[in-house]
Amino acid sequence: MATKAYYPISEIGKGKVGFSKTRAIVEAAFYGNNVVKVNTLKEAYKLAKNSPGTIVTDMPVYRAEEIGLDSDAKVLLFNDGAITGRYAAARRIAGEPGVDCEALDKVAMDAVYDSRWKKMYHAEVYVGLDPEFMVKAHLLLPEGEENIMYSWMLNFQYMSDEYVKMYKNSKAVGDGKEADIYIFSDPQWSPVDHPGVNFDCLSDPAKKTLCYFNTDTNCACILGMRYFGEHKKGTLTMAWAIANRNGYASCHGGQKEYTLADGSKYVASVFGLSGSGKSTLTHAKHDGKYGVTVLHDDAFIINTDTCASVALEPAYFDKTADYPTGCPDNKYLLTVQNCSATLDEDGKIQLVTEDIRNGNGRAIKSKLWSPNRVDRVDSPVNSIFWIMKDPTIPPVVKLKGSALASVMGATLATKRSSAERLAPGVDPNKLVVVPYANPFRTYPLANDYEKFKKLVEEKDVDCYIINTGDFMGKKVQPKDTIGILEKIVEGKAEFKKWGPFSDIEIMDWEGFVPDLNDADYLAQLKARMQDRVNEVSAFATEKGGYDALPEEALEALKKVVSELN
Repeated sequence: MATKAYYPISEIGKGKVGFSKTRAIVEAAFYGNNVVKVNTLKEAYKLAKNSPGTIVTDMPVYRAEEIGLDSDAKVLLFNDGAITGRYAAARRIAGEPGVDCEALDKVAMDAVYDSRWKKMYHAEVYVGLDPEFMVKAHLLLPEGEENIMYSWMLNFQYMSDEYVKMYKNSKAVGDGKEADIYIFSDPQWSPVDHPGVNFDCLSDPAKKTLCYFNTDTNCACILGMRYFGEHKKGTLTMAWAIANRNGYASCHGGQKEYTLADGSKYVASVFGLSGSGKSTLTHAKHDGKYGVTVLHDDAFIINTDTCASVALEPAYFDKTADYPTGCPDNKYLLTVQNCSATLDEDGKIQLVTEDIRNGNGRAIKSKLWSPNRVDRVDSPVNSIFWIMKDPTIPPVVKLKGSALASVMGATLATKRSSAERLAPGVDPNKLVVVPYANPFRTYPLANDYEKFKKLVEEKDVDCYIINTGDFMGKKVQPKDTIGILEKIVEGKAEFKKWGPFSDIEIMDWEGFVPDLNDADYLAQLKARMQDRVNEVSAFATEKGGYDALPEEALEALKKVVSELN
């Protein structure tokens, strides 16, 4: 079995695998006499359909029986209220400096105690879709939150006969030292003063919400968070941490494999935050020029020894803003969050998308949306693309040298997305650095740095930056980015030394040729590169140096700045 759920008596106890204080608090809640086990997707659908406030649309689930539902299943819509995005400010990670686990454990204890008055639902899924890497995850939620549970079971892999068999035949992750993932969630929670509980340990400035992760022992507690994305990314947070411990690069991005005319394969991995264009690039069909298979557009892992890749989830959690009512792609919707509804000319309930109701309308889309999906890519990854929205970076540059290639990923610069709920006072327009486009990392940053450096240095993976935002005021269009990608995949891209840089090459792209003789441009480019130096320098001191990178990483960036001088 891939992760451990059952223990011989001799393996139960203090200091043994799967047993810690936080996990003891979280896991015990799953066995309460107020807990109802939900074993099938059909059960979850019925519970969600009948949950107060659910809107049962008249849109049928496409080929419902193929994904484990009855043939008459309909697309369900549920709206959360005022909050329609993730809230990073609520995350507390055990092991990080300043995180008071003793106080947080008491918050979790009281939350579990208060849940005794509610009927709770226990659901299970697999995260990871190949025998090389499959972990089992458990979610406990109160009655009234059935839509979160149903979407969670759809987003990850529900326990179909095929995958149950696969899981039984899968290898033990970490030689049997990795326990199942357990997540206790109560979206209805609000802080109530009880003896022994102090909410100062919460990082949410309002002290109203908490996402508490103890990824060393594969457990989490999510409190006061209604948004489904917290549960999806919370689960991935745990799976990525397990993967990191076991020799994989954890990837928040997309990957596709091209089959070229001569039969050769090319595997491209793109890394970017929500709204960066990673899904667009991952699913681009290139007008049928190549055979294309898609691993996933959001979550996968790369084996740093074999360079093979495994998808972590079958479905897609996609924005609905670009999919108007009646759009052909909408036939693949399974559940929808934070959109509106109306009646069509036949009196049928239809979705109203395009973010009319609020920003960041979302949907779970079926795996069938991408008919060229695979769960594993055996061919070794050929290239990594860091997607940035930095107005000083041309549409594409190539990075030479493993230290610079990896540290550029560690200083990936972008703009905020509507998928995020920001703390008061945070400027949504400020350029921000999100290492490796993964704000869900729960382990030291150096772990990711070393893994991506290994791919470039030892496995000859090429590394590029692509800018999908504006370049000095001119928008880089999707056709530009896709055209650049095609040139690289076909081996027709001609890169040359870029100005004074010894480790950065450029391919000229019409309309976007940078002028290094322009003093204003040069000053802005230097400022943005210096920002990266400052970020890496700050990593060494912030959070007690938890995210410090090797000195070579800082030196690679300083070299770029010095060459601009």
